[in-house]
Amino acid sequence: MSPAARALTQTLRAQPSMAVALDRIAEAFAAAGIDTARLDARLLLSAATGIDAAGLLARMNEPLDKAALDKLIGFVTRRLDREPVSRILGSRGFWTLDLAIGPDVLDPRPDTETLVQAAVTACRQRRDEPLRILDLCTGSGAILAALLSEFPNATGLGTDISPAACAIAQQNLEAAGLATRGEIRIAHWADGIAGPFDLVVSNPPYIETSALAGLDPEVRHFDPQLALDGGPDGLTAYRAIAAALPKLLAAEAGKGTGLVFLEIAAAQAADVSAIVEAAGLTHIEVIKDFGGHDRVVSGRGQTEGERVNLPLGRRAKTD
Repeated sequence: MSPAARALTQTLRAQPSMAVALDRIAEAFAAAGIDTARLDARLLLSAATGIDAAGLLARMNEPLDKAALDKLIGFVTRRLDREPVSRILGSRGFWTLDLAIGPDVLDPRPDTETLVQAAVTACRQRRDEPLRILDLCTGSGAILAALLSEFPNATGLGTDISPAACAIAQQNLEAAGLATRGEIRIAHWADGIAGPFDLVVSNPPYIETSALAGLDPEVRHFDPQLALDGGPDGLTAYRAIAAALPKLLAAEAGKGTGLVFLEIAAAQAADVSAIVEAAGLTHIEVIKDFGGHDRVVSGRGQTEGERVNLPLGRRAKTD
């Protein structure tokens, strides 16, 4: 146990009121460099006591009972070791869903909701159609589950190379009541996957290998490296996805062309745009997240007419 954790434990063992406990925990978190110190303190206090936010406000002058105190000390000790709150509690709120997470999946973050929002907006006129969705590197299944929740007649397939991740994704689909419309499959990218799909989405590993050691401890120590490491230049996954896109997004007669939405790091917009354009995508756009950073590259598969009219050197192979 760290000195900070020992000092905080001694304070909490004196069984102060919940208001004092909240203040002392928030102070310790802030001193440890945790940006969301008070929010994290409140979430952990709520989880330890089993009292929701509104209930806490009404009971702040009450002392902590021993069972809640023991649980809270365990929680705050782990947070001072920089374990994220979502991993301590085993769940993460994403879009409108509560998702289970574990050590084998990336912790889905609010930035990824930018991808979901972009896909929902692009397909708003097709909301009730039987869309077919493919989520590559599905991890916890967050993106797939969010999209299936928005498109009530859609079906979806999520793939991941990690069997443990696939098990969590399946659990999340079942918990959200989406398992009858969603399938999870162990696969390396799109190997063995037959298109066409109306939507292909992915939040792939995109961190340069050399940059992994410099990530925040919450990411470096608790997110699986498999979900982070994008190769020497961070673009390995995008090249693999792009190679499969022409067949995955092939146009169906009378049904238009498929759309792709890929999460990126802010500095990768130009490179990823070029990669998917070289694969034959058109109407390529870069979409910013709520913080104003480039976050998603989107594009559209070619129509048959576009394939015919492209110069030979730029025609994407579909076989």
